Amino acid sequence: MDKVLEVKNLSKVYGKGCADCFGLTGPQADTNICPSCGSVVAAHDVSFDLYKGEILGIMGESGSGKSTSVKCLFFDEEPTSGSAVFYDDGKQYNLFTLNAAQQRQLSSRRFGMVYQNPYLGLNFDISAGGNIAERLLMSSISHFGAIRERASSLLQRAEVPTARIDALPKTFSGGMQQRVQIAKALSTYPPLLFLDEVTTGLDLSVQAAILDLIMEIQQEIETAMIVVTHDLGVIRLLAGRTLVMKYGRVIESGLTDQVLEDPQHAYTQRLVASAL
Repeated sequence: MDKVLEVKNLSKVYGKGCADCFGLTGPQADTNICPSCGSVVAAHDVSFDLYKGEILGIMGESGSGKSTSVKCLFFDEEPTSGSAVFYDDGKQYNLFTLNAAQQRQLSSRRFGMVYQNPYLGLNFDISAGGNIAERLLMSSISHFGAIRERASSLLQRAEVPTARIDALPKTFSGGMQQRVQIAKALSTYPPLLFLDEVTTGLDLSVQAAILDLIMEIQQEIETAMIVVTHDLGVIRLLAGRTLVMKYGRVIESGLTDQVLEDPQHAYTQRLVASAL
């Protein structure tokens, strides 16, 4: 299988940090706040590989570090330490050593991100079609007619009525806003897609439709995905492999069925039991 992403020892500390930060935080300390300096260890020593067409789940409660890890990979946050290599068409990119322009180019062309809050992923001052056009203009498509045709096709694929291509996202329901986000993220056919709590706060029927859409698209274009969620149902449905995080650390990892059916760590056991 073709490797898409290799993450090693990713760490993110909010605050000045000190020599005690990593030793005095984590699951064994039952906190991610350093008692010596007050810094927050949001993630520490996160490592994993991701392959073409694979969906990796990262699960854990709020504050576990799962979203922070993904935001570092998408350049929304700057990591404190670690490395991440993105493999694309025979080229390798060390993500954390790229300059701002290189990061923008990757995030707008080769990565996709769908946020829990659509306000982070969409421009609410322009139309649904305009949001997709904005991303396509950063790629190789510059002909207005071609862009509008692609936008219409993507919205249709995401089950957004094409009659609403010129409507503003603020006039859409939450589920429809997520669909527009997905259409926008996928407009450049990125080899890597990040999904951060994309079904949280949506009605169950809408959640199911969004998850069906994600699975269909993943099978069609073999995009590698990282799915961040606290919902075991989402993990079970989408992810082939899963990392479990607590207080910024990966405490368990493996095939999703294995992790959920035979959890080894007491915290994972509690998570699974609470969902039953």
